[in-house]
Amino acid sequence: MKSDQEIAQKALIRPIKEIAEKAGLQQDVQLYGEYKAKVPTGKLRKLEEEAKPEGKLILVTAMTPTKFGEGKTTNTIGLGQALQKIGKKSMAAIREPSLGPCMGIKGGAAGGGYSQVLPMDEINLHFTGDMHAVSITHNLLSALIDNHIHRQKEPVLNPRKIQWKRVMDMNDRSLREIIIGAGKGGKNGVMREDGFEITAASEVMAVLALADSITDLKERLGRIIIGETWDKKPVTAADINAHGAMAALLKQALDPNLVQSIEGMPVFVHAGPFANIAHGCSSLTATKMALKMSDYTVTEAGFGSDLGAEKFYDITCRAGGLKPSAAVLVVTLRAFKVHGLDNILKHAENMGLFNVPVVVSINRFADDDPKELEELKKRLEDQGTAAEITDFRESGGAGGTKLAERIVEICERDKEDEFTYLYPLDMGIREKIETIAEKVYGAGKVSYNKGMITRIRRFEEQGYGKLPICIAKTQMSLSDDAKVTGRPKDFTITVKDARISAGAGFIVVYTGDIMTMPGLPMRPSAEEIDIDAEGNITGLF
Repeated sequence: MKSDQEIAQKALIRPIKEIAEKAGLQQDVQLYGEYKAKVPTGKLRKLEEEAKPEGKLILVTAMTPTKFGEGKTTNTIGLGQALQKIGKKSMAAIREPSLGPCMGIKGGAAGGGYSQVLPMDEINLHFTGDMHAVSITHNLLSALIDNHIHRQKEPVLNPRKIQWKRVMDMNDRSLREIIIGAGKGGKNGVMREDGFEITAASEVMAVLALADSITDLKERLGRIIIGETWDKKPVTAADINAHGAMAALLKQALDPNLVQSIEGMPVFVHAGPFANIAHGCSSLTATKMALKMSDYTVTEAGFGSDLGAEKFYDITCRAGGLKPSAAVLVVTLRAFKVHGLDNILKHAENMGLFNVPVVVSINRFADDDPKELEELKKRLEDQGTAAEITDFRESGGAGGTKLAERIVEICERDKEDEFTYLYPLDMGIREKIETIAEKVYGAGKVSYNKGMITRIRRFEEQGYGKLPICIAKTQMSLSDDAKVTGRPKDFTITVKDARISAGAGFIVVYTGDIMTMPGLPMRPSAEEIDIDAEGNITGLF
């Protein structure tokens, strides 16, 4: 079996101008070499002014995954290509890869096999520089915060109440907790505890994914809460005059990136927020552009339906007025053997909470037993859950035309129920948390650590009570305990902390043990990556 990189290196890659014309963009692109381009955000305004009808939106989500992932991106690209195979004009919108997972354990995020985006090595490494722009923008704010403290400027910040850490786009556990400002008798700044998170966990990344213009971007950046004064009043990035320079650094990063799939489908790869700390979806601008330029747009949300899909529906769709027509639930034999049939059925049921029809894609791996795949399909259909076996990695779009046909049938039929959110925004913060925990996760109870109820009440008093909720929870279980497999019932979700992401426009609620700076495994993927004298990179997957 050929590796993803071997397939990518031998694939026919078309000039990005040709792909742009296929999408109807013509001159509306800024070239980044021969095979990558950015589409100015203003193009979305033009498309909206032209009153072009929007195509159908399809979300790709998954069952509870294993630590290696179950192939959502491969299914996203593969389904888009399958829709092309049956004569539909399709596009895809996916997140940008983070170097942390790429050099760690999970590998890149450009799809796989004959359902991947090109140029694979550039997309997985530095791409158009968006990740670095987010990192430096975040760290500019960090530097301005510490200078503000050092200079004792107004409003005077309490150094012990700074909630803005630093970031880098790499897994480095040694930087989770550090001391800054040490030495030189105070010349190096005020000594205090700090730490690093991975770039994908930055609120700046979440802001980038949700902003629809440079003005909106700057306003959102200005609303970011960085800490408190000594009398416990929140201080924002705008309060220390940081948001203008931050927005300037993100000017190019705001524009969606256009690339292509291995079968020549136009694909937007833009923004990369974590699906734990943030909402785990491609940029709203990229998705809305694709909807205006295609009949079918396929997008994905990070991890399982309990995390990415719920946040896509309740945060991203709410922010952008999106209405998904269908969902694909990615399932694999290896995840099924860990979590069982009830886990798959629960994730399928979750789509019904939002009135979104779902079809299961049983993602075939090369060494899967065909009889086991057929048996799983039968068991799902016996339970009333539509399912198709797909082979997107090895066969490209041709490996999922039956799935594509079922999705088209769903999208084109008249629906009795309209897409709906899980909760109204005027519901109390605790009620929103408990609604998600009980309906989406299957929890029986939500408990709150000491002081959390008071903090939540304070959020509401400060005027943040009508924001949607973004629960940070392990992706390895429907519960907040990564060791609990299957479909647990009547368990307790414990709220340990909460933070207002006022720029992104949601409240992050922390449960279980969530790492915002991952570590490297015993054998990192980075140990397999190399480059030869001719500049050929190997070891990426």
